[in-house]
Amino acid sequence: MFKQLTDWYKYRFKDPNLSVLFLLLIAAFLVFYFFGNILAPLFVALVLSYLLDWPINYLMRYKINRTIATFIVMSLFLSLAVFGFLGVLPTVFKQGAALIQDLPAMFNHVQDYVLTLPSLYPDAIDKVTITQIVENLRTYLLERGGFLLSQSFASLLDIAALIVYAILVPLLMIFMLKDKTLLINSFIKFLPENRKLANQVWLEMNGQIMNYIRGKVIEILIVGVLTYFTFFIMGLRYSALLAVLVGLSVLIPYIGAAAVTVPVAVVALFQWGISADFAYLIVAYLIIQALDGNLIVPILFSEAVNLHPVVIIMSVMIFGGLWGFWGVFFAIPLATLVKAVLNAWPSREQLKSMEDENNISVE
Repeated sequence: MFKQLTDWYKYRFKDPNLSVLFLLLIAAFLVFYFFGNILAPLFVALVLSYLLDWPINYLMRYKINRTIATFIVMSLFLSLAVFGFLGVLPTVFKQGAALIQDLPAMFNHVQDYVLTLPSLYPDAIDKVTITQIVENLRTYLLERGGFLLSQSFASLLDIAALIVYAILVPLLMIFMLKDKTLLINSFIKFLPENRKLANQVWLEMNGQIMNYIRGKVIEILIVGVLTYFTFFIMGLRYSALLAVLVGLSVLIPYIGAAAVTVPVAVVALFQWGISADFAYLIVAYLIIQALDGNLIVPILFSEAVNLHPVVIIMSVMIFGGLWGFWGVFFAIPLATLVKAVLNAWPSREQLKSMEDENNISVE
């Protein structure tokens, strides 16, 4: 068995560039898997740096020094971030707290309706079974509510860490953006010499990651703002909270849109019941989802690698299970990375051709 593995390795990794690419991928995976939580501020700063590198490069076209361009862009970014935290988040948290307070009333309303079903359909629905289901659901919600409450208290202990991140991430971003070329050249010095395939994969992925992050942030803003104004004009309660959920749902293709439909429909149903207002809101929400899938996404991600929906869903499941939120966020770029590696990896025919060329050169 060991000999077979050794022979397979010697055959598949004859080219040293393949070995370097394989070892770099393994090293990156191990770093992310074992040190992901520790390096979280670095990853956040890296993602935001990718987002802001485009406007900095745009300013540099007008002969503006990179340091000055970084200062201008970071000032605008921090101003928008402060506005978001002070202007948007308090409203979202307030509506979230109001929704949590209204949940018992919503549950009681559902319970009263469900308990009337056996009398309406005595031949199809058993009263004992319905009562047991309702009690089990109540117990589950109480347990989950206690868990969420304990988690919220535990999260208060992380306020110091959040303050440190709020200071550390902008500092990392400033140095990453200002000294981009210096940092990249310093990192390259530690890489092996035979990195032709690694450079090929990196050049392909670098542009795609930048386009993906920029496009995904723009998509979140467009969908979130459009959803908020639609819900606000139609008078839906918790419009800001639901709009944030709808905006963030685009991070998870297909699954996110399906999951966020439930709270939107439930809130609208409890506010208006089965009525014309409820139908109008659902139609408006479906129009927003259709615009996102058929207009916004094709425009923003026209340069993205075409991936089958099954591949995207499997990528979300696999990488989300490995790295949580960041795995979900980068599921599509990681899937395209796997595809780029497979495309760069030589086939059996190419390996045979390289072997023949080496034999000829030796002779």
